[in-house]
Amino acid sequence: MFTNIDTFLPYILGGLTTTVQAFLFGAVLAYSIAIVAGLARTSRLAIVRGVATVFVELFRGTSLLVQMFFFAFAFPALMPFTMSTFIAGGLALGLNYGAYASEVVRGAVLAVPKGQKEAAISLNMSKFQTMRRVVLPQAFRLMLPGLGNNAIELLKGTSLVYFISLADMTFNANILRSSNTSLAAQVEIYTYLLLVYFVLALPLVFLTRWLEKRASKGVSTA
Repeated sequence: MFTNIDTFLPYILGGLTTTVQAFLFGAVLAYSIAIVAGLARTSRLAIVRGVATVFVELFRGTSLLVQMFFFAFAFPALMPFTMSTFIAGGLALGLNYGAYASEVVRGAVLAVPKGQKEAAISLNMSKFQTMRRVVLPQAFRLMLPGLGNNAIELLKGTSLVYFISLADMTFNANILRSSNTSLAAQVEIYTYLLLVYFVLALPLVFLTRWLEKRASKGVSTA
């Protein structure tokens, strides 16, 4: 048991670049969508709230794996252009986790006391100024735990891109499994894969905690 680390681990890590790139692409897209959709769902305009709600419920209510299949195999057939499987996987990750993260943004914005907004209005701040200077700074602190958890979930979700033939770490691990049929070898392969994902997630955990501490400085807990 665990005697093939010099062979198995480097092969698995051969897909690390693809995993990290898929995570970064998905995260940038997800958090961009989360801010736009989350704020749109707090809008006073019914049509804006309606469009945002349909988007969020569509991508929260359907399987991430099915979304990947759609963007990889169905969507390009409907468009006059081609799309790489990497872009397809990143789109699915970003849209799916962006929909979930938008609820974190919406909840945090709505959790800011109304008195804070009324005070800003009394100071003749515009709606944009109130949101930028009063609401969002307070809401950001409330968002951090949820967005941190969302980032970790997104990282783990990248393991699904192997279903659309992207050569990530999970893809490489499955190639190893197909050529090493003994139970001991399979346990070893997936143990390495599990540990690598754990190590990748640790910086996200520590970063979230650090940001939470920074954001909570000077904030009264009374």
